[in-house]
Amino acid sequence: MAKKKKPTNKEMKKQRYKKRRILTFFRIFKYGTSNFARNAWLTAAATAVMTITLLIIFVTVAANGIMTETIEDLKQKVDMSIYLKSETTAEEGKALVKEVESLGSVKSASFVTSSETRNNFVQDNKTDQDLLEAIKEASNRSPAVLRVVVNDINNTEELQKFTKENKVLQKSIDENREPSFAGKRRDSIVSIGKAVTFGQRAGIAASLVFVIISSLIIFNTIRMAIFNRREEIYMMQLIGADKSFIRGPFIIEATLYGVLAALIASVIGFAIMFGIKDTKISEYVSITNTLQATTNFWPIIIIGMILCGILIGVVSSSLATRRYLKL
Repeated sequence: MAKKKKPTNKEMKKQRYKKRRILTFFRIFKYGTSNFARNAWLTAAATAVMTITLLIIFVTVAANGIMTETIEDLKQKVDMSIYLKSETTAEEGKALVKEVESLGSVKSASFVTSSETRNNFVQDNKTDQDLLEAIKEASNRSPAVLRVVVNDINNTEELQKFTKENKVLQKSIDENREPSFAGKRRDSIVSIGKAVTFGQRAGIAASLVFVIISSLIIFNTIRMAIFNRREEIYMMQLIGADKSFIRGPFIIEATLYGVLAALIASVIGFAIMFGIKDTKISEYVSITNTLQATTNFWPIIIIGMILCGILIGVVSSSLATRRYLKL
């Protein structure tokens, strides 16, 4: 059997250096966790503020997804109503639907007969007995309706032109009723969109403010920790400890703030998300897609939250150690 080749002095030095680096890292981590557990009140304060910061970021991103989804759903539900003569037949209605759906700006169209229009109106107002009695006594018939959903509610020019110029449609159109191109509803959606945009900006601003606040608190926490352990740091310097060995525990301490805060904020954030589903809020906003994404990608979300927490902690502690550790 061939003898094993003995490692050279250079290789042995590399191995010893590697082992020493690993051992040093574990010592730094041990001192960092010890510092984290030692300052209970400072740890609680720093973690609480960072938790609020990360929770605001979580809620801002989630709310952005929910409101965007809600507005898109509202746009899909807004249809344009072209009122037709009550005697318009189902066959004529189908022909008109084909004509309208041939337009590039139209997503879909449907025909509602006169009797269906009346029945739908009665169903929608079944609790109003006075109105139902008035409908029974009314002699005029309800109009047939051509309902149209466009790709973009802000672009109805092609449909309006079609309504005015198409000869087939002109024969069936009810001259006593103006077509409804969702003017008021469109304006309402635009207003909601502006409110959502303002909310998004407010959420981003709040997130930035709390990032700054949490960074300052961590900065001061590390500063106080450096002051409290100044004699210990001085002794390390006397025995020739590396700068990284002295700074390391403080950065580990701040990193632990970020990790713990991220986990707490994630749990609260997920609880809020799944809690909304079972409340009346879900009746007014569309949460399905956002909730599905949260369920499918929860590991990525948690990792992202942890990375945000670590980033805030590392940057704040690095600035504090550079300023107050005279190495």
